[in-house]
Amino acid sequence: MKLIFVYNANSGFLDRVLDNAHKIVSPDTYECNLCALTFGKFTEDDLWKAFRENSALAMEFYHKDEFERKFRSKWLAAYTYPTVLIQTGYELSIFMNTEILNTLDSSEALIEEIHRLVT
Repeated sequence: MKLIFVYNANSGFLDRVLDNAHKIVSPDTYECNLCALTFGKFTEDDLWKAFRENSALAMEFYHKDEFERKFRSKWLAAYTYPTVLIQTGYELSIFMNTEILNTLDSSEALIEEIHRLVT
């Protein structure tokens, strides 16, 4: 089992600069709550980083353009971003959808939700 986190942001340098500016200037309209939960304005959230580095869960992280390149299929249209998927064998299914991610307000809430769903 592996969790696959897909951010609603693209991977390019200019994309990162624009995303950071958007988080600062207009955080209420920023479209990637997963980004906001796991990263501050400039660096990874400390609590999230500790969880990620010390967890026994296998995790991979993708920007949406990287994910769509790697996992090309007719099923990609079924996903909205951000999302967290669970991979078992060759199967992908939704672990935490956009709606759930958008209700969370902190990295602590994200970690609690992951623990709740895994157990």
